[in-house]
Amino acid sequence: MDTRQDKQTKVPKWPRMTKFTLSACAASVAELVTFPLDLTKTRLQVQGEAALRRAGVASTTQPTYRGMIRTAIGIVQEEGPLQLWRGVTPAIYRHVVYSGGRMLAYEQLRESVLGRNTDGSFPLWKAAMGGMLAGALGQFLASPTDLVKVQMQMEGRRALEGKEPRVRGVHHAFMKIFSEGGVRGLWAGCVPNVQRAALVNLGDLTTYDTVKHFLLRNTPVEDNSICHSLASICSGLVAATMGTPADVVKTRIMNQPRDPQGRGLLYKSSIDCLIQSVRGEGFWSLYKGFLPTWMRMAPWSMTFWLTFEQIRKTMGISSF
Repeated sequence: MDTRQDKQTKVPKWPRMTKFTLSACAASVAELVTFPLDLTKTRLQVQGEAALRRAGVASTTQPTYRGMIRTAIGIVQEEGPLQLWRGVTPAIYRHVVYSGGRMLAYEQLRESVLGRNTDGSFPLWKAAMGGMLAGALGQFLASPTDLVKVQMQMEGRRALEGKEPRVRGVHHAFMKIFSEGGVRGLWAGCVPNVQRAALVNLGDLTTYDTVKHFLLRNTPVEDNSICHSLASICSGLVAATMGTPADVVKTRIMNQPRDPQGRGLLYKSSIDCLIQSVRGEGFWSLYKGFLPTWMRMAPWSMTFWLTFEQIRKTMGISSF
């Protein structure tokens, strides 16, 4: 049985800040390319929300979208094509913190804390633990930017319903959330956000790392774009499958109306949102927006990993 070491060249270690910066750059590229699918996914996740109907908040003028393509076309026709990138600024801010943090944390866990086996392999259970911890940490730090992104993404629909805009821009959104809920308000929806990030990174980081190094050790595939593409395809599918339910809960909690103290009017917690969604709309409501989520995660994952690996190679840093 072939037990070759991973086919990659040993190079000197680079500063952590350099790796953080490279991860943030690769994530920003991937985010710009795939953001319209994220906006579409967010709109799908909140349509037909049972808690809104029970609270009497749902508007009779709310446009009805039935799927990903009709939702995207509706946004373009009713709000304009540039609105497909509404909220992209806080999304990039988020990925600077989130992706930079999770990638740096995962490498530190893999190389220094959890450690590889003597043959250079990284056991699946360690990869899973490292992926979940790195994702949770990165998302906790970036949660305020995610909150702003979700609220900005919903402004186009609020305008169609004849409602006053909640936020006028990134800075105004941060200040409004802070004034209404204080520092704690900036982390509204943090729990489902962190839960989602842990699951997504269990799928993304763990799958990519495991598949890539399995291919390098057990097949003739070299450490090149073919290997990176195969691993990223697998990671995108697994991440979308594991993360969509938590993503639906996160979106609904972040988008819900709040009282003057910043407390949610529809859901008490992520568990309450989960229960209400399943009771009111059925189990598959947790997979609303799965298709655009997967269609976004697949190219996002591929764009990110190919860009990330190429930047590392160009900078003379060892392959991930």
